[in-house]
Amino acid sequence: MLGPDKLTWHHLKFIIKHDSCLTNIVNIAGSCINLGYWPEYFKTLSTIIIPKPNKPSYNKPNAFHPIVLLNTLGKLIEKVVADRLQFTVASNNFIHLSQLGGLKFKSTSDAGIALTHIVQSGWAKGKSTSTLAFNISQFFPSLNHKLLVLILEKAGFNPRVSTFFANYLVKRRTSYIWNTFSSPMFDVNVRVGQGSALSPILSSLYLSPFLYILEKWLKNLKIPVSILSFVDDGLIIAQNKYFDISNSQLFYSYNVLSKLLDSFGLIIKHSKTEIFHFSRSQGLFNPPPLDLSPLGGLIL
Repeated sequence: MLGPDKLTWHHLKFIIKHDSCLTNIVNIAGSCINLGYWPEYFKTLSTIIIPKPNKPSYNKPNAFHPIVLLNTLGKLIEKVVADRLQFTVASNNFIHLSQLGGLKFKSTSDAGIALTHIVQSGWAKGKSTSTLAFNISQFFPSLNHKLLVLILEKAGFNPRVSTFFANYLVKRRTSYIWNTFSSPMFDVNVRVGQGSALSPILSSLYLSPFLYILEKWLKNLKIPVSILSFVDDGLIIAQNKYFDISNSQLFYSYNVLSKLLDSFGLIIKHSKTEIFHFSRSQGLFNPPPLDLSPLGGLIL
């Protein structure tokens, strides 16, 4: 579906074949950063409301999936800015090594390979691996604007970049569309939009300080676990000869993780938390349950 400007990628590709048009678009992108300003035209959105399939009831908001449509020219400029951010963070090593999502040249395959290596290296030492998979609820809409701007400054970006994002993230407006119905414009400040080309790199930047602090806290508490992060999903990994010990380490690290996430304005969706055990045992495999109910979670 088309965004508010009704411009397709096919049309935009045809337009930028003309050098003068391409030069103007490049100048707009550069001016946005230099002036620290994201035009109101690009902040005007359309939100399509789509019912999720096979829901028993549609009387609650979470039974619907909102799809945000952006102006196509704005999306192109966002892609340019995102590539610049990716290049900068790749060169200054600001991103935590455990982050495997939201970055160029990293994918779910890398996360799978990393976990496979961890499991097999544990087996070589006579240890089994236990992982606690967690999901951050409403991740992109929950990113705090002011904190994100501070993180951009900490990451070493030019102050103009921080100024740009301080303006980019606020004062957006959208019209809600359902079938043939279209609402008036509403003000929306939903933090970072999930559909933007900037969302992956901004999420990685936001989580980097969190992961560095978490790593330090766990080390100070002498909880020997490791973390893998993929955008709003993550794994806490423990390796021991006995699952009881791993469960204890996962419990305490999950508690630390939850409290630290809360300080970043984020929460875990406990209903999605799962535990997985990797053992070379050929016999009956019946690991002990992990009771997360004291932390608001489930018995896994």
